[in-house]
Amino acid sequence: MIIKYKNKNLQVKVKRVSELGKFTGLMFRTTRTNNLLFEFSKDTNGAIHSIFVFFKFLIIWLDKNNKVQEYQIVTPFTVAISPKKSFRKFVELPLNRENKPITHFFVDKRKV
Repeated sequence: MIIKYKNKNLQVKVKRVSELGKFTGLMFRTTRTNNLLFEFSKDTNGAIHSIFVFFKFLIIWLDKNNKVQEYQIVTPFTVAISPKKSFRKFVELPLNRENKPITHFFVDKRKV
């Protein structure tokens, strides 16, 4: 998928999650798992959690045109994470070697 941020396009390999997958996300997985794409039929501002996620990950909230609304590094066992703006999609990217270029595109290398 192509993510748009600050007049740049970024190619990110993702796996679209099923309706059941929306409840589990990265829970009980390792950092070597796929990047997950969550899509919704209308704009929402719902919160996520990282209970039973044992590693840090980058979440990128997107509008319906894949334009970045917000992003954040999420730590394990956080009860609620929500963006300030509404979103149509979000991507969860484990902080791993494969995602390092994407992570560093958004976040200062010293903060990861």
